[in-house]
This record gives sequence, C-alpha cells and structure tokens, in this order.
Amino acid sequence: MPPSISVVIPTYNYGRYIATAVQSVLDQTHPPDEIIVVDDGSTDDTRETIHGFGDSVRYFHQENSGVSVARNHGVEKSVGKLIAFLDSDDYWEPTCLETAVAKFELSERIGLVHWGLREFDSATGETIGYYLEGGEQEVAKNLLLNEGPMIAGHGAIMVRREAFFEAGGFDRDTESSEDWDFCYRVTRKFDVAFVPEALVNYRSHEGGAHRDIAGLDRGMSRFYEKAFATDDVAVLKLRRRAYGNFHKIMAGSYFHVGAYGKSMSHAARSILTKPGNIAYFLRLPFRRLASRRRTSD
Repeated sequence: MPPSISVVIPTYNYGRYIATAVQSVLDQTHPPDEIIVVDDGSTDDTRETIHGFGDSVRYFHQENSGVSVARNHGVEKSVGKLIAFLDSDDYWEPTCLETAVAKFELSERIGLVHWGLREFDSATGETIGYYLEGGEQEVAKNLLLNEGPMIAGHGAIMVRREAFFEAGGFDRDTESSEDWDFCYRVTRKFDVAFVPEALVNYRSHEGGAHRDIAGLDRGMSRFYEKAFATDDVAVLKLRRRAYGNFHKIMAGSYFHVGAYGKSMSHAARSILTKPGNIAYFLRLPFRRLASRRRTSD
C-alpha cells in the first residue's frame, strides 16, 4: 500500500490565487489523502474561497505569524507519512505527487524529493524560465555554498514525516529564507531525490517573497549563523567560501535595485572573505548596462 500523503498550503491574503493552487492538488493523478490550508490571518476572501471546496479541504485559521509557523501548524494537524508543501500562489502539474511517491519508493533513506519548476509572469501567463537542474548528491554542501545543483524550487518539496520532525520543522526567524534553511537541515540527515520535470508552476508577481531583498539578507544571515554554529570540521572549512558567495550575491542583488550603499558593504565583505570575487565586482556595472540595453531593445 502506498504511503499516505498530506498536502500543506500556507496562505496569507492570496484569495485571488488559492483556488488555482487547491484545484491543482485535487487534479493529481495520485490524489493526496488530505489537503490542509493554513490561513495566516488573511483579511481578504480566502476563507470563503476555501469553504467553497467543501470537505475536500481542511481549513485552519491562525493569527498572522508568518509562513514558517503556518507550515508547522499544518504539519501538526496532518496525518500523512509524506508531506508536500505548496505555496498558495503557485500550482502543480497533474503528475506532481505521482512522480514524487515513485522516488520515495526507491529507498527508505530518501527524506526529501523536489521537482523542477516553470516560472511564469502572473500578469501575462508567459513563461519566464525553466529550472530543471536539481541536486541529489552533496545537496547540503551546495546549499551552504550556494553553488552547484541544489533544490530547484525551495517551496516545491515533499518530505517524509520523520525527516520533517528530525530536522525541526521551519524556523520562523529565517523568514524569506525559511525554505533554504529547512532543506539544508533535512539534506544534512537524509538522502535527496529530484524529478527533472517542470511540474511546479511558480508565479512571479509584485508580492512575491523573492523580491524582498532586505528580508532575504536577514534570513540568509540567520541561516549562516545557525549553519556554522557547529563543531563539524568539514562544515567549518567551508565558512569563508560560503560567506564570500553569500556577500557576492547580496551585493549584486542590492546593486540591481539601486541600493548602492548596501551593495558596497556586501561587496567589501565578499572580497575580504574570498579575494577572487573582485573580478565579479569589476564587471558588475557593465553587466547591468548590458541588461538595460537588452530590456530597451
């Protein structure tokens, strides 16, 4: 008998999107045993929309506490041996759960399965890009370094129930990076499998968490503080390289939104920890100029 499946969907004021997300779960070729929506204090029509699905969805409301608390709440209410997470502004292709279950059946050591994804523009529906390179080997190391194959879509994962609780669930103090942090802790302890198909449709819109660069900065800083609070020599050897890459990415992110003071601060720290990154920063203004020209064309 295949393992039971719970799908947990946290949401906050996404009544305009959540029906599509829920329907994509109901349309799965391998239906889940339960769908749990945790409403993180929405003030729009989310409650009414979910109630429209009747008994197909278990609905829970909580005071606004953040996506990590909402996901943890959903897992606590769930019964499935396998738990899949779907953000309420995204949606799945019909074979999403079927392919993940097949991966879990390959080995009891697999604690996390992730899928490839398609990013699309919410306003037009047009495809922005596909992300089909996901890791199965050394995923924890790659997440720490932000290099190589990692998790194709951090909000598009399924985990074993024991893996979730052994990793400690989602950390509310790493908001905007809570998926990254959680996946790192799971992949430190369990094997990983990847489905190289774009089975998750990731919606790009103005309210997306990935646009909150300051939040990402805070969340990833928290992630690294936790990751390097260890006696593991193999992890500690990666510290300078990891921080060099982190500061390089944040410097570039702040530069592209015109926050030049923040960008320069991260650039200086990146070069101090990884001097070879200086070449990246010397080319950065020219890359932005080229990007502007492509946009205008």
